[in-house]
Amino acid sequence: CAVSCRRILTCVVVSAGLRAFRLVTSCNVTTLKEKQLKALQAPTTNLYPPILYILAFCVGLPANLMALWVLVFRTKHLPSTVLLINMTLVDCLLLMVLPFRIVYHLRGNNWELGEPFCRIVMAMFYGNIYGSVWCLAMVALDRYLALVHPFNARTLRSLRVSVYVAVMVWVVMLGAMLPLLMSRQTYMLDDLKITTCHDALPEDKQDNYFLPYFTTLFFLCFLLPFTIILYCHATVLRTLLAEGKRYGHAIIVTVLVLVVFIVCLLPSNVLLLLTYADSSLDGDGEDLYVPYMISLAFSTFNSCIDPFIFYFVSTEFRHKAKSALCCCSNRENQPSSLESKSSSSGKRSKVTLLSVTKPGGTSETAFTC
Repeated sequence: CAVSCRRILTCVVVSAGLRAFRLVTSCNVTTLKEKQLKALQAPTTNLYPPILYILAFCVGLPANLMALWVLVFRTKHLPSTVLLINMTLVDCLLLMVLPFRIVYHLRGNNWELGEPFCRIVMAMFYGNIYGSVWCLAMVALDRYLALVHPFNARTLRSLRVSVYVAVMVWVVMLGAMLPLLMSRQTYMLDDLKITTCHDALPEDKQDNYFLPYFTTLFFLCFLLPFTIILYCHATVLRTLLAEGKRYGHAIIVTVLVLVVFIVCLLPSNVLLLLTYADSSLDGDGEDLYVPYMISLAFSTFNSCIDPFIFYFVSTEFRHKAKSALCCCSNRENQPSSLESKSSSSGKRSKVTLLSVTKPGGTSETAFTC
């Protein structure tokens, strides 16, 4: 007799963790757990992060472009100026990739620009965040040398050294970008019919690739520069207090830097480690995904605060920024060309009061211009 055989299709399931999807390889289906799908499509992930990105972009980009213009064209190119210019460029690059993140979230976490551009956007996003941290550390170290060790600063604080430091920061940024540029970031979720960009990753890639990568970034590009910044600012404040000098600006700078780290950068970095640690512990991840996305959006606000740090760090930048703003306001309030010419000529004219004595004792007063 003929025996009919029925082929049984089995599906191999890879367990899911935070930011990791469940791969059903034999059935050729890529999906997430139900709770993770809800977290990925929740209004908190599709609405709140883009709102924060829009605020950071609208405030930070004009402020940094103005700071860049003042630093490049209106101030002397001192060693500290080179570091501030470098920091402004890093912030501008970070802000320029935010529109792509905004569109991605508003379209339901659906990436439509292809795999290569996703890698570039994510590499620039994370690379410039950590590059900005190192820029803050170098600016703090420069102020420390200038105020605490002024004699040694004569040799250490030079244009050449500042250029070397700026190049070093860019090398660190490129090193932070490379793993993201070399790894696949986009995966299509069949249940939702969307393609995610760095939001859904295979669990084995998280444990063996991204967990060591982001752990290294946390210690080398966040904790280490944060320690340098705390030491430098604390020593500067102690030195100013001991010498009885004015320390109002130093306190403001310290507070702004602490706000950048504690409010903007610390939550996202801690949650980032927790997300990947949760993945290695077979956690679901949906409880941490939403807070991490919001904290990541908050981390971009450091680019909005940096120009205000420039304002209090550099006296020359402060004066030039004020003069630039005053010139703009004066141009807006300037009268017609004829009136301005007459008023300017009047201002340039020098008025002299003469007393002329006539015969007979009488005096006559005359004005000459």
